[in-house]
Parts: sequence; structure tokens; C-alpha cells
Amino acid sequence: MPVPTGRLAALVAVSALAVLLSPAPGSTFVVVELAVVVVAAVDWLLAVSPRSLAVERHLPGVVPLDGEAEVVWRVGHPSRPGGGRGGGDGRRRGRGRRRLRVALADELAPSLRATSRRARVVVPASGWSSAHTVVRPSRRGRFDVSEMVLRVSGPLGLVDRQGTRQVPAVLRVYPPFRSRKEAELRIDRARILEVGLRSAAGRGGGTEFESLRDYAVDDEFRRIDWSATARSGRPIVRTYRAERNQTVLLLLDAGRTMAGRVDDVPRLDHAMDAVMMLTAVATRLGDRAGLVAFDRRVRAVVAPGHAHDQLSRVTEAMYAIEPALAESDYRGAFAETLVRFRRRSLLVLFTELADQAVTETLLPALPLVSRTHLLVVASVADPDIASWAASVPTDAGTAYRKAAAVAARRERARTVARLRGMGATVVDAEPGRLAPLLADAYLKVKATGRL
Repeated sequence: MPVPTGRLAALVAVSALAVLLSPAPGSTFVVVELAVVVVAAVDWLLAVSPRSLAVERHLPGVVPLDGEAEVVWRVGHPSRPGGGRGGGDGRRRGRGRRRLRVALADELAPSLRATSRRARVVVPASGWSSAHTVVRPSRRGRFDVSEMVLRVSGPLGLVDRQGTRQVPAVLRVYPPFRSRKEAELRIDRARILEVGLRSAAGRGGGTEFESLRDYAVDDEFRRIDWSATARSGRPIVRTYRAERNQTVLLLLDAGRTMAGRVDDVPRLDHAMDAVMMLTAVATRLGDRAGLVAFDRRVRAVVAPGHAHDQLSRVTEAMYAIEPALAESDYRGAFAETLVRFRRRSLLVLFTELADQAVTETLLPALPLVSRTHLLVVASVADPDIASWAASVPTDAGTAYRKAAAVAARRERARTVARLRGMGATVVDAEPGRLAPLLADAYLKVKATGRL
């Protein structure tokens, strides 16, 4: 498709002015303007077709939501077959080559927040040229980019030849793992390094037998192995460690209540950070972590595992999930979990403690899993509600807001009490504290041998 340039517009203006200043403008106008059209047409015909260019787009593949990445475009004008050889025909083609002025525009999504989606490059004869931009995504998910628009200027720069090229690529924006440092601290505290696992509760914790050693003054008498003591003639105690190869199933609610924003971030994203932390801690401690993401249906399932890439598998399964504006089917999610995973496990349910949703859908479904599994319910508390409830009213508006916040906190406390009354452990914490407190609850379960 021909696209006039500013240079053509300037040429038309200059020619029109020259015609007006000529002695016989009427007779020369048609001739001059026709000449301009002919020159422009020849310039367009001599322009290289965008379809003959080689175009590449290089993306990093994965970028975290709070990070940035570079996108590189490469445009090439490669030699034709035989053009680089010594024949006369190749030499003639080589003389016909010239530098190309190319403008490009990419279809990068606005939420990728690219510094620029356009670039201009000068491509040398039989060579390549590149340009780049930086993206700073504002939302997570999968971005499929394909279309690029190229404009190649003619030799005179009067008319560009424009065409569309399909250059498929995928950019995946993962949720940020903000609790990574906290996860490492919990792992270090549980002392899983090169020599194995020790309980976070201290020396001798856990319920799985590990080894025998000499008695120390701070050891409990109940740890003494009397048979080994009799054989050796000195006090010997048994040491225990937290069990390995246990199963932690993370049930991620992606229903409508998880679309609410806390600290300007969806509740679902806060939950994803906690999912990644528990996966990292559990797998590093020798346990098996898996994922079930659901709303009104099960959206993603990752079988429990403790391989080094389990965190990547879990993140890959959930990064593109967005909250569905529908009620979550807890009963259906629990039923599918029981069918797939029969072994007694620690189930961690990430949801919102909205009174109506919990009363009408979650509580009736809890007996399905509470009989055979250990259940932890995790939710993100809104710090704004806590600050409003503790504020001093200054006018009628703030007084109503305080009263609503106090009522909301009281209602939430009742919901938490009902869940605990049914045997669930509830972790209701503000952003930034949810993931660490869940990791502590998991370590406590391991130390006490409740599984």
C-alpha cells in the first residue's frame, strides 16, 4: 500500500508555488503536477516490498509483573540466492542493492507499557539493523503478539511502501514472587540445607525417627532409648525429624470474591504470592506440593511433586488465571480433589471470608474434606477496614464509615470462628503477612506431626 511522505507533500507545495509564479500558470499546472505524480509512482515502484524483508522480534518469554524486559526488533535485507557468489549476475544484483529506510510499528498491548511501539532503522545492503524497546507490564497474563507493520521508503523518499507481517511471539507475565526472601528465611529456619531436614520447633522435634545420639542435659527423658542405653552402657536418646514426602494441596479460589482489590491489587494476586511461597518451602523441605485452581469449575490442576521445577509448574498453571465473575463451586472443587488425591494431605484453601459466600457455599462443603484432610483456610484482610474501624470520626461521613468497618470486622470474626469450630485452621492476614504466616502454620503442622 502506498503511503505519501512529508517529502512528497513538500514537493507538491513547492511545485504548486512554482506554477503560481510562472507566466502561464494555467498551462503548466497539469504538466507539473502530472510529473510529480509520475515521479512519486516511480519512487513507489522502486521501493522494496516489505514482504521481501526478513523480520524478527525477540522477547524474553517470561517477565515478572514487577519487572521489566527488553523487546528487540531486527530487520534484514538478506542477499538473494547466488547474490554473494562470483558470477556476473550476482555482481549486477549487488550493485543494485542499497540501504533501506524502514519504519516499523508493533502490536504490543497497552498494558505492557512499552516505552515505544515504533522504531525507524536504516538497513544496510544485504545486512541487518535492530531497534529495541522496554516493556514494564501492568498486569499479568499471556500476551500473544503477532502483527508488525513495516514501511519501506522509496529511493527518493517520496512514497513509502507499507505492508503487514505476521511475526508470532508469546510473552508471559508471571505474578510477582514478593515473598521469596521470606520463603528463604523459613527454609533456613527449618534447617534444610545439604544435610537434610531439622524441625523448625527445635532439636529433636518431629515424629519421624532419624538417629541415635548421646544424651544431653536438655534432652527429654521420654526420648531415651533404653535398649540402646543398655547395650552401650551410657544414656542414648532418639532424635526425630519432621516427616518427608507429605502432600500439601493448594486450592486457589478464582471466583468473584477474589476479584476485590486490597492495596490496589486483586485478592487473587495476593493469594498467588502465598501459593508460590508455600510451594517453594514445601518442596525444599522434601514434601510434595500441588495446585487446584477453580471458580465455578476446576481451571487448572498440578499434581503434587517435589522436583526442582515444581514451583515453575505451579506458576505456569496459574499465571494467566483471572477472577471469574461467578460464585465459586467449593463442593465441585473438593469432590474433584478427593477423586484425584486420596492420600491424607494438608489442604490450604485460598479464598475470601465473605460472610454470605462462606455461609451458603463453603461451610456446607467443608465436611467433604475435613474428615480425611487437614484444612487451612487463608484469606487476605483489608488494612483499610482496620484503620477505619480504629479511626476517630470527625463528621457524619467518617462516623458511618467507622460503624460499617466495625460491623464488617465483627462479621468477619464470626465467620472465622465458625470455620475454626468446624476444625479448620484460619489464617486471616493483611498483604505482606499472609504468605509468611501460612508458611509458619505449615512448619508447625510438620513439627507437631499432625499429618
